[in-house]
Amino acid sequence: MAGEPDTGAAASDGSTGSPALGIENVELLLPAPTDGLRIAPFLDMIEEQAVAADQSRSVASDVVEAIRGTDFMRMSATRNIGGVEETILHMGRELEAVAARCPSLAWCLWNHLCVFHLFVGAMGPEQQDFLADIVSKGHWVSFPGGARSSVYGRIDGDVAVLNGTGRWGTGARYADYCGVAFAIAGDDGKPKRPMDIRFTIVPTKTEGIKIDPSWDGSGLRASATDDVHYTDVPVRLDDCVPWYGVNRAESLRTIPVVHPRYREDWVGISDLWLAWMAVGLVRRTLSEAVSQAAGRRVIIGGEMTERPTVQINFGRAASLVAAAAAATEAGCFDVDRRIEADVAPDESDYLRQMAVTTMAVEQLDEAMAMLNRAQGGTALREGGTFERRYRDFRAMPVHINVHYDRITHQVGRHVLGLEFNPF
Repeated sequence: MAGEPDTGAAASDGSTGSPALGIENVELLLPAPTDGLRIAPFLDMIEEQAVAADQSRSVASDVVEAIRGTDFMRMSATRNIGGVEETILHMGRELEAVAARCPSLAWCLWNHLCVFHLFVGAMGPEQQDFLADIVSKGHWVSFPGGARSSVYGRIDGDVAVLNGTGRWGTGARYADYCGVAFAIAGDDGKPKRPMDIRFTIVPTKTEGIKIDPSWDGSGLRASATDDVHYTDVPVRLDDCVPWYGVNRAESLRTIPVVHPRYREDWVGISDLWLAWMAVGLVRRTLSEAVSQAAGRRVIIGGEMTERPTVQINFGRAASLVAAAAAATEAGCFDVDRRIEADVAPDESDYLRQMAVTTMAVEQLDEAMAMLNRAQGGTALREGGTFERRYRDFRAMPVHINVHYDRITHQVGRHVLGLEFNPF
């Protein structure tokens, strides 16, 4: 319930309505320390370019190049392939810090860490040297393989010649490599039956690869979730592996892997990290809303912060963020303990981590609604940060990996003892 802003109404001595005190209390209630984060040296420059990134729909090139090649990019790689082997929890907190400043960049870095984990599990020990080379150079990876992707490979001697389009390649234009899943096609250009699907990783600068900046979303405008087109792109068959598809998570529990952590399926890990990004974004939104509320008046003239409904909405939003952060942290601890003990996840482990994070993101969705309700039209009218952050957040609950409908359906089938449906 917000009205006219009154810049003279905010006190600075710690009395009621002090924005300084409010922000300090948010930080105490919902701590997000950046000490020890690998991304810490870059946080200021990440924040400085966030507004321009949203407007231009591209992350500043100096920020991209500053982060490329750093240990941040090596976090999801284990030491035996040249990585720094950070914990799942630590990587989540890194992404949380980035998302509080530039969600589009966080989305790209999240995608890199997630899909590299997937790539290592899929390629396996036989491709360990190749994987180590990517890690040693701190290369950026992307995986345009989302809905409506269609890439075929025609075998010609010891290579497969790729044609088609991979879609939803988050960060593709910033990436050095793209993963590609493709179906082996016959001379007629149609996929062979039964389907023979392979996977490989190719440099984005390979002749015949074109990255189409097709992302025109209302939020995460600089996430570069682009289409990647392949035109007569040759890949060595020796560099390709079988693609497990729908039973990937189950297969990873038994096949040889580079390190025990790669038995954890990337979708479950991506959900945990997505929840951390949502926590970072909503916490920052709350902090800014608190700062701005102290200077606002309601229509009938009183201080906005003295309205009981405003207090309740802010209090509920803060409580929801705290609950979501606690649940996400617990989910990360579960995974890290399994990895340390070299214990492969079972179906219940996998579904539990997705269920916990899906509910955490639902809580954060409600928190954003509370902040929108409490601030009213003023927050959208004034051209501040809320409108941009609100748009960026909208992409999080609807991402397919953490989507409420998909996850709750899977969990429901599981608890009822029905056959697992991976979709």
